[in-house]
Amino acid sequence: MANTPTLFDADFFDAAQNARAWPFEEAKKVLKRVEKSGKKEVIFETGYGPSGLPHIGTFGEVVRTSMVRHAFRLLTKDEIPSKIICFSDDMDGFRKVPTNVPNQERLAEYIGKPLTKVPDPFSDEYESFAHHNNARLCKFLDDFGFEYEFASATDYYTSGRLDAALLRMLEVYDDVMKVILPTLGEERQKTYSPFLPVCPRTGIVLQVPMIARDVEKGTVTYVDPETNEEVTVPVTGGAVKCQWKADWALRWYALGVDYEMSGKDLIDSVKLSSRIVRAMGGTPPESLSYELFLDDKGQKISKSKGNGLSIEDWLTYASDESLALFMYQKPKTAKKLHFDVIPKAVDEYYTFCEKAAEQSPAEVLENPAVHIHAGMPPKHDMPLSFALLLNLVSAANASDASVLWGFITRYAPEATPETHPELDRMVGYAIRYFNDFVKPTKQFRAPTDQERAAMEKLAARLDEVEDQSDAEAIQTLVFEIGKEFEFEPLRNWFKALYQVLLGQDQGPRFGSFIALYGVAETKQLIAEALDGKFV
Repeated sequence: MANTPTLFDADFFDAAQNARAWPFEEAKKVLKRVEKSGKKEVIFETGYGPSGLPHIGTFGEVVRTSMVRHAFRLLTKDEIPSKIICFSDDMDGFRKVPTNVPNQERLAEYIGKPLTKVPDPFSDEYESFAHHNNARLCKFLDDFGFEYEFASATDYYTSGRLDAALLRMLEVYDDVMKVILPTLGEERQKTYSPFLPVCPRTGIVLQVPMIARDVEKGTVTYVDPETNEEVTVPVTGGAVKCQWKADWALRWYALGVDYEMSGKDLIDSVKLSSRIVRAMGGTPPESLSYELFLDDKGQKISKSKGNGLSIEDWLTYASDESLALFMYQKPKTAKKLHFDVIPKAVDEYYTFCEKAAEQSPAEVLENPAVHIHAGMPPKHDMPLSFALLLNLVSAANASDASVLWGFITRYAPEATPETHPELDRMVGYAIRYFNDFVKPTKQFRAPTDQERAAMEKLAARLDEVEDQSDAEAIQTLVFEIGKEFEFEPLRNWFKALYQVLLGQDQGPRFGSFIALYGVAETKQLIAEALDGKFV
């Protein structure tokens, strides 16, 4: 999904000015901001907490931000430099030991210390747990071809790149406290400070109140909770880090962030951080609050509960492009993120790719595939859909790709694994998806008398189709029989075919299925179903 500038000509530039796809709507906000400020470079940011490994939410935020950046480039003919900064909050205190890592007892000794001071539990290859997870993040982003600049909070704090912003926050300390304190409970108000000192004695990131501040010297003073001694430290050079809402504002101010999106659950945090930035004399970035994902029961997905899909789950059964399409569609609408959304996303992706080649510039810029690829999408010759492949696997009970290709080549003689590598990739996905999600839930039923008679008639008449690979002719025959046997509504006839023959409630066009599976094979399938072999 790397940005390949293939749409930067006059026709697309003109079309971009009126484009209504959501990445353009977001990009126009950024353009208006830049025109007002006169900035020479635009900064898009995404944030990441390295206390765990990259997850599907990380992918969603980076891919969506990349889409907005690409839309901005099209709006401006790429004449205003821009970049995405992926910022890792790796100086955050280590709060608890994850349950999915080794060497847990060893890690427990480092609770409270910056994540870059916690040893890597997996090996000695990396300097710390944060360095390990940061490396995983970068590989994760690189594997998907994202363009980004990685930023480490530890590096930024200790190198002095945040010093000016930290000193400014110290100057407006009282204003920051006025923003934050009303949002806290009574007990937390007594201990809150936007600055978290890194204890010189223990190296632990402390949550303690400040008893004194010296703006001229750039220092804060607190009481060590263990020794009861007063300790004075500079706010610069990595001696402190900021509480996360203050840290978010600090980052926006110091980096000049123009755009950052975040989940709907962080709306209040965005408002607070924006007020802090204004108190510092800066301007908060443009933003989009996206809806959160739901599991198959409609409950919010939680990493701790593990009640949703991981990115590894999705990529086991479908491509990253289909996942990017899922992320593109309706970001402000809560969507179910579960295994049963995958087939639809796969087929929609190829449909959008196919349409792009025939669309006008204005239509192309509304096409999700163009936003997924940051340019014109590749041309895929897909003679059959993923849904149809799944039904072929189901009917053939196939777990061998070569068996499926036998059917496919008969249906589309020009197609082979070598000439159609994308289709071959889908074959592998379809076999895995069927075995893990379709096969365990298949539930056949016996036909009613009406359905039995209609299926017997269908089997008897299938040989009448002159070209047995003509899906439309077969579909017409199936329709005729459904009408002849007076199914009301007619979709009940097709539902019966799927339930009795395939053990599922729905599927692709049945004429296409027969043309792919074969007339003789379908007649055999009907005979076995009517003999009760599947029930």
